[in-house]
Amino acid sequence: MGWEALGRWGDDVTRIEPLTGGVANDVWSVRIDGRPAVARLGGRGDADLAWETSLLQHLDRAGLTVPVPLATTDGRLFVDGLVVMTYVEGGPPSTPADWRRVADTVRELHRVTHGWPQRPGWRSSLDLLRASSGTRIDLDAMPAEGVARCRAAWARLAGRPTCVVHGDLNPRNIRMTGARVALIDWDESHVDVPELDLALPGNAAGFDADAYDIAAQASAAWQAAVCWDDDYSRRRLAEVRPV
Repeated sequence: MGWEALGRWGDDVTRIEPLTGGVANDVWSVRIDGRPAVARLGGRGDADLAWETSLLQHLDRAGLTVPVPLATTDGRLFVDGLVVMTYVEGGPPSTPADWRRVADTVRELHRVTHGWPQRPGWRSSLDLLRASSGTRIDLDAMPAEGVARCRAAWARLAGRPTCVVHGDLNPRNIRMTGARVALIDWDESHVDVPELDLALPGNAAGFDADAYDIAAQASAAWQAAVCWDDDYSRRRLAEVRPV
């Protein structure tokens, strides 16, 4: 159905302009009943979108600021790969104090999602110590030496508790005001070890040297694997120490 499905959200819906930043989805600013919103059209299946929209509703109820899914006129949260969410204002973090606020928010995300079920089709970094694929990751496509390096980095996280991780905490996906920190673009969110989210600029999470090294190596390995094979993923793999 494509963008024609936008009519499911009512008669007063206008698509305004495309938004940049995503590669897996077509994302537009829209206006619904005079209010700004964001619409995202992609190829995710119903089970995947049900997981994501349920997570966002849970986080909103828990007091975190996230894009909240808006229901169609008949109560659905997605139609044929299309999701419409509230628009979140704010700017990116720019100071060490900003990043410390981000770390606090991310730790709250982790706290309120202990025990959350895995996103359909995904594997955690710990699963990938044995498995070779899951959603966007295909370790068989990577050089064997690179896979060994990634697995060695993830093995240092063995035994850690798991929770939902955002998975892509670059400044474009963070919207700050003086009152709160919002996290947007949950396309890469899944259940994993919290350290993958906490290798933040300037060690904003306050790890000791060894803990920060573990988080940074595991995070670089994850970004290399999930983005393989492009210039960015190769740069991230170069950060992961040889075995």
